[in-house]
Amino acid sequence: MANAVKSSTNAVDPMHSEQPGHGNSVAAWTMVAVMLVGVGIGCVGYGLASVTVVIVGLAVVAVGLIAGWVLKKAGFGVGGHKSKSGH
Repeated sequence: MANAVKSSTNAVDPMHSEQPGHGNSVAAWTMVAVMLVGVGIGCVGYGLASVTVVIVGLAVVAVGLIAGWVLKKAGFGVGGHKSKSGH
């Protein structure tokens, strides 16, 4: 790499010019909390070698994903009309 040329360009990619934000919204936090509970249930089921409990954990994860999507559509996502955050 001794002959590598260091190029310093400050070109802005128009597809990524906006800040991504951090998902700090009611929808995001609800989704993450419910999904963490589901993962916890799944881990307990795995430890107990119970397929039923693992499936229940996966179902709770799916419910969390759906809850986050529904809350986002209801306006509780980032920039939503019911969201307090403006980013």
